[in-house]
Amino acid sequence: MEFVHGDVRSRGDLDQIGAVDAIVECSAEPSALAGVDGKTGYLVDTNLVGAYNCLEVARTSGAQLIFLSTSRVYPHTLLAGARLEERANRFDLAEQQDIPGLTVRGVSEDFPVRGGRTLYGTTKLAAELLVEEYRATFGLRTIVNRCGVLAGPWQMGKADQGVFTHWALAHWFGLPLSYIGYGGSGKQVRDLLHVEDLARLIEEQLADPDAWDGILVNVGGGVDCSLSLRETTELCRELTGRNLPVSASCEERPGDVPFYASDCSRLFERTTWRPLRAAADIMGDIVAWIAANEQALRALRGI
Repeated sequence: MEFVHGDVRSRGDLDQIGAVDAIVECSAEPSALAGVDGKTGYLVDTNLVGAYNCLEVARTSGAQLIFLSTSRVYPHTLLAGARLEERANRFDLAEQQDIPGLTVRGVSEDFPVRGGRTLYGTTKLAAELLVEEYRATFGLRTIVNRCGVLAGPWQMGKADQGVFTHWALAHWFGLPLSYIGYGGSGKQVRDLLHVEDLARLIEEQLADPDAWDGILVNVGGGVDCSLSLRETTELCRELTGRNLPVSASCEERPGDVPFYASDCSRLFERTTWRPLRAAADIMGDIVAWIAANEQALRALRGI
């Protein structure tokens, strides 16, 4: 195996690799807040131009392309209208919903994609359309995996992406945390999927490109593997033994939604693949990784 350092924004960097059999396009600027300050160039160049450059390599090589998209393609302007039931520590989806593609199982691929979705989500949706067109025009074998929140060791979490690692790091190092929005309740929910579970699925897709050709599916932990921020706090306290205070802010963050979980029914109809790790297992892996790499992480973060 050879490692070649390059940048998806640079076609020249990709050309130096030569012909390839398959490409897993997982590069992205994943922050939901990216570009809201008007600095959109890096976002568009990475998420859209980068995808285009990878598609061109796939076209000239006749390679299979697996594109890792995002649940952020689903508009937050619609997701904010989901009917919710408020529990002691989290929001849950109500049985009756008014939006197509939304049920108690979560958000399916039939959810409408018209509406505001963040610039991150928009650039990834635009890249999805490029993938679809390259398949139709040039006969590329392609797969689109719309991923929910991915989590696990080696994710350098921040407040605006990698939230579960961010929460665990804050507890381990005693850094400030805040529940933002929704009355500062911390009840907003996201599903999470261990990166190794995703890798197992990608290995299956790489092994049989013809069977998976043209497939677009949600890939996530689903409702059964989801956590609210408040529940994440309790897990982090158990795993680290540290009772970190969390402040509350009623400020609403751009693009935020109270609940997201992937309905993966379409994926499950095609494969026996299922997520193997529960939410507590994922958080445990993250904390174990932090413990094993504490000094390096301190230096990296200037703590």
